[in-house]
Amino acid sequence: MSDEYNMSDEYNLQRFVLAQDLVYEDAIARLRRGAMCTEHMELIFPRLMSGCDDGSIEPYAIASLDEANAYLSSPLLGGRYRECVGALQRHADLSARTVFGEVDARKLHASLTLFSAASDNEFLLETLFDVWFGGILDEATMNAIRQISG
Repeated sequence: MSDEYNMSDEYNLQRFVLAQDLVYEDAIARLRRGAMCTEHMELIFPRLMSGCDDGSIEPYAIASLDEANAYLSSPLLGGRYRECVGALQRHADLSARTVFGEVDARKLHASLTLFSAASDNEFLLETLFDVWFGGILDEATMNAIRQISG
């Protein structure tokens, strides 16, 4: 486990570290093979909180762009996210639905939209948007971001 979380953890990012430590190697191996386990989606590709205030319902949801930026800025979590996105780029000949299924492809789209909005020119994310989502951001996520930012 990383020492970076022994300092202030304003967003409780440690919850991701602890959960991912148990499944990350399996998840990245699956992604490299062009598949994904539904149970790992929330941990590996977090999305914006749906509006439910109870963190116990969505324990791995991201509450704000600042939290998403902190996640990406974490050497461990941001590094893992980028590694997973990089693994997906190897499967540009497949569709997101082929790799993830319909529901999880939508979750991936929402996650990529969130982290793209929270980052400064993440080329890796933008490339995956172009390959799998026609360069289009997830509209529901963008609307939610406008609401929490407005």
